[in-house]
Amino acid sequence: MSKAPKAFVPLTVAVMTVSDRRDASQDSSGDYLVQAAQEAGHRVAVQQICGDNRYQIRAQVSTWIASPDIQVILINGGTGFTAANSTPEALEPLFDRTINGFGELFRMVSYEEIGGATLQSRALAGMANQTLIFAMPGSTSACQQAWQRIICQQIDATTRPCNFVSQLKNL
Repeated sequence: MSKAPKAFVPLTVAVMTVSDRRDASQDSSGDYLVQAAQEAGHRVAVQQICGDNRYQIRAQVSTWIASPDIQVILINGGTGFTAANSTPEALEPLFDRTINGFGELFRMVSYEEIGGATLQSRALAGMANQTLIFAMPGSTSACQQAWQRIICQQIDATTRPCNFVSQLKNL
């Protein structure tokens, strides 16, 4: 006897672009994530750009984590290996649990497109206060890969054998 399929659950998403150079008119990666989430049936509560400062990133993400309304946070940018990139350092102290497989899987998928350069990606994910947080590189191509090949399925309650939806707040 097979299990009955679960129904799709629309989630509330926040999108952050980490950049010291982009403004809203140049945020193609953030725009892509907003559009992709909406096309998948989710609600986007907020889209914003934050400078690459670990304390500013951490403060805004902390506000979203504490909000009863935000269930998923999608962050693009600031995950490279240069000293100017601080997204992982901003997020790691906030995580209740790290989702190691996201970074591993993202680098595997990314390897198909950019080869060994993916070694410098510090993409990561975790859970904090029943809020799912994904951080990926800032290129639109990287956001497309992360969304289409990993994130979209993991925030869809109909995905089998497992997804993260049942672990999120206020369902």
